[in-house]
Amino acid sequence: MEEGIPVTAVPRTLLDLAATVRPDQLRRMLKRAEELKLFDLGPFESLLERAGGHPGVGQLSRALAAYRPPRFTRSELERHFVALVEEAGLPRPATCFNEAGYELDVYWPELRFAVELDVFETHGTRESFEEDRLRQEDLKLAGVELTRVTGRRVEREPKRVVERIAQLLAQRRRQLEARPAG
Repeated sequence: MEEGIPVTAVPRTLLDLAATVRPDQLRRMLKRAEELKLFDLGPFESLLERAGGHPGVGQLSRALAAYRPPRFTRSELERHFVALVEEAGLPRPATCFNEAGYELDVYWPELRFAVELDVFETHGTRESFEEDRLRQEDLKLAGVELTRVTGRRVEREPKRVVERIAQLLAQRRRQLEARPAG
């Protein structure tokens, strides 16, 4: 009760709403709860375990996937990503390569193209957010093209991630070949 009005906790409210709203609406509600510091994954997971046949369970569980930690640690993610790249027949990149004063997760030196593999747990602060933008600018000024791939995307859609990296590598190669010599 809040001032005499019955209320439910955020997880229960969103479970009930999940049965009636579109997936994009539910994702926006979760995002807003996170922005308002009302989001804690533990109570959501606990509620889902108890909710049984509630009609909102499936949709809420799918929406919460974005908040669950990825299976990979940084080094595991890098190894997994490189294995995917090699399986796709792409050139093997260097890992933990130092360029322009920064350590790059995955790098093709001949193309001056890097992939940063991000997980929220290591980039989830304002300071990290700001540092990442400055780092990207510094690398661009040094002639390094950088793209970011989340661990969650590598886990969920590995084929699509590798296809896009292949496209970006080909695009970068064309850009470098089109530059005048000298």
